[in-house]
Amino acid sequence: MSTVTQPSTGRPPATSQAAIEAAAFRLFAERGFDETTVDDIAEAVGVGRRTLFRYFPSKYDIPWGQFDQSLSYFGATLAAMPNDLPLWEAVHRGVVLFNTFDADVIDQHRERMTLILKTPSLQAHSVLMYAQWRLVIAQYVADRRGLEPTDALPLTVGHVSLALAISSYEQWLRQPRSSLTSLLETSLGSLRTYLGDAS
Repeated sequence: MSTVTQPSTGRPPATSQAAIEAAAFRLFAERGFDETTVDDIAEAVGVGRRTLFRYFPSKYDIPWGQFDQSLSYFGATLAAMPNDLPLWEAVHRGVVLFNTFDADVIDQHRERMTLILKTPSLQAHSVLMYAQWRLVIAQYVADRRGLEPTDALPLTVGHVSLALAISSYEQWLRQPRSSLTSLLETSLGSLRTYLGDAS
């Protein structure tokens, strides 16, 4: 995801990705996602539309935050798994680690995921983001099994893992006092049934 580079004059950037997200989420909470425009967000941050678009290609990308960087981290997390770890367990651990957050940001993450999962107008864009997320897993499974990411097994593991993760998130949002990590651990345990002890 692109960011603004500091001009040669030494003048600091007009804003930051975090500032845009903070302003946008505040407006989303006050007015609703659909009723909040890009111009509203830019005005709240004190920048122009062009500057905002340097950070986020569209309003629909804002709820996803630094998604490209997150996917890079996800891929690195999976790649760092020991090769002798069963495939199901490696994917299981990777997904749980990817979705583990410090206590001081968990409320913010809950707000983000509530917006992503419960806003109808975001769903079409979310399909594109989910595809990128699944591809990270498919690529890892393909590398482990000597396959292509588009082969049946890697594709299926990506889809199954996403479904298990989303079901955990839906439970977590319905049960504010529940542990996201515990829900993911329980849900993703079913990967063992699907993948067995395949290496």
